[in-house]
Amino acid sequence: MTSTLPVRADAGGVAPVARLSEGNLRGNALLAAAQTGEGDALAVDAWGHGAEWVASILSALDIDPGAVDAATLYGLPGGDPRAKPVLSLHGRVLGTKPLLAGEGVSYGYIHRAPSDTTVALVTGGYAQGVVRSLGNVADVVIAGRRHRIVGRVAMDVCVVDVTDARPEWGTDAVFFGDPDAGHPSLSDWTDATGWNAGEIVAAVGARAVRTVVA
Repeated sequence: MTSTLPVRADAGGVAPVARLSEGNLRGNALLAAAQTGEGDALAVDAWGHGAEWVASILSALDIDPGAVDAATLYGLPGGDPRAKPVLSLHGRVLGTKPLLAGEGVSYGYIHRAPSDTTVALVTGGYAQGVVRSLGNVADVVIAGRRHRIVGRVAMDVCVVDVTDARPEWGTDAVFFGDPDAGHPSLSDWTDATGWNAGEIVAAVGARAVRTVVA
């Protein structure tokens, strides 16, 4: 069962999806309530997670949002290591094409294929919080395999080198989420961008389509 939260971004077209785990939020809340609060858990629309939704969950658990550690509540780096990430960011494959050795991709051709390969166009760009500096640095997971984002991240899409894979249109592509589930870690993004985890999830949550999952 899923439900879509109100967002400021266009829910159609190429917007990626920020999946919010209610189970992880509930589990994290019990850890966060036992710690000294650091940061307003409902600030910046609950760090991009949706203040109304987060407040409703905390209220049901009889937990004061002003008395919890926000990093632990949302499962971010720097919080309790037992906490699970609440937000994972997902794009989808729009198509694939061959890329021959020496051919470039995206703006300015800052990446050229060292050998013949296949690239996929994936929804999610800098307009939705996929920071431009992630190109040639960060990975996404498609069908259980990690693949590198190559070239400059565009406004609404990015290009991923999928080598010998042939993902079909609509295949899920995970930008970051729960490392225990095989997803790239949000720490990969903090290392690549210089942004902190709170800044990243707040930007992503404000721009992606937010959907609550169990």
